[in-house]
Amino acid sequence: MGELVVAAAVGALAGASVARRRRGRAAVAGAVTLVVTEAVARARQRPGEIPAWWSRVVMSGAMAAPVGRLGGRITGAGPMAVGTASGAVAGALGLRPQKVALGPVVGAAVGAAWHWAGRRRSSSQDAGAVAAGAVVAFRVVSALLFRDAQVSLLAEATPADELPFVVPLEARSRYVGTGYVRELAEVIGGRYEADAPDVGIVASLDDLAGPDFDPAHVQPLVREFYEHTTRFRLDIVPEWRHWVRPGYLLYRTFVARPVGQANVPMNQRETLRGVRSRIDTITPDGGDVVGVRGWIRSFADTDEPIYVGIYTTYRHEGRGYVSVGFPVPQGSFTATLLPGPRPDGGLVLTSRSRLAHPGHYLSYVDPGTRELTTLAVPGFAEQLDVYETDGELRAEHAFALYGLPFLVLHYTIHRK
Repeated sequence: MGELVVAAAVGALAGASVARRRRGRAAVAGAVTLVVTEAVARARQRPGEIPAWWSRVVMSGAMAAPVGRLGGRITGAGPMAVGTASGAVAGALGLRPQKVALGPVVGAAVGAAWHWAGRRRSSSQDAGAVAAGAVVAFRVVSALLFRDAQVSLLAEATPADELPFVVPLEARSRYVGTGYVRELAEVIGGRYEADAPDVGIVASLDDLAGPDFDPAHVQPLVREFYEHTTRFRLDIVPEWRHWVRPGYLLYRTFVARPVGQANVPMNQRETLRGVRSRIDTITPDGGDVVGVRGWIRSFADTDEPIYVGIYTTYRHEGRGYVSVGFPVPQGSFTATLLPGPRPDGGLVLTSRSRLAHPGHYLSYVDPGTRELTTLAVPGFAEQLDVYETDGELRAEHAFALYGLPFLVLHYTIHRK
């Protein structure tokens, strides 16, 4: 019922925003249209599915109409400007770089078509219609060009033990920060140890053995790094692609820093502030085996968090996997990586695999039932290579978005 009420409100605003006359009737028509659309989509929606694509397109167009009309009234912009701006916003929300570039092009085309269709005397009412048309046109064109899903609903209200590739540990406040593991211990119990000595991000590389990976062939220094991470310090040089820098600066300003998570340095100058690396652990009461390993990296001068990752390993069908959970408010972003060998005796952890488990997952954790609602994010990929060269440990951590590389973190790893 709540979804239908929201649909009616959005539809009424959209109808009134695109009407030149009789705005009351237009609002009623818009409300009825959106309610019918939402009701049909919900009736046809199967368990574990998100609402139908066509219903989401209609809703996005309806939401764009009042915003476009308001923008047109305030700025006095014509159809070309309104269409271009609306398409640019829709493209940016698509995240995929190709969609970011496509959005303003489609929006400008819709604005030009509106202008040359005999509506040169544009008004704020036209701005609402142009904005809605630009968003709908962009959604249709992008669906035709990019057929692979950006996200997919993998599980809804599912017990965590049915999703072993997800780390079901969320942040219970709006800020994650370097005290996350300590706060987690207060919730789940156990013996908390800050900056634990001589501990690794994995208990043993042998836990990762599988048909395509034999830990016995890994160089001793690489094994030591994974099993005794705190014996080492890391120097980092970030290499960002130019096309992603503006978007990352916005994300960092409005998301990463306020949340205290995934705040990667923008350049080498920032790393000169110094980077502190530590592992906080939680050991269950009555036991001596570490249950939670939180690798925390922060800027040394302020302790501002760079990232907080919960490292786990598990086995499935004879293979070992590494899952790293990055807590976010009321949820977790998990990277599940498949281990593999390097010819030089190094170790590769990658999310690129035809197997079912490797990949990236965004989960909401129900605070009452602890059940997970999880989205798969197939467009995101990463690979971490750790190896020894000339007696020194090196690592490259590469990230890509929809096949386009956007960041490589170069590490030089020294024994403390």
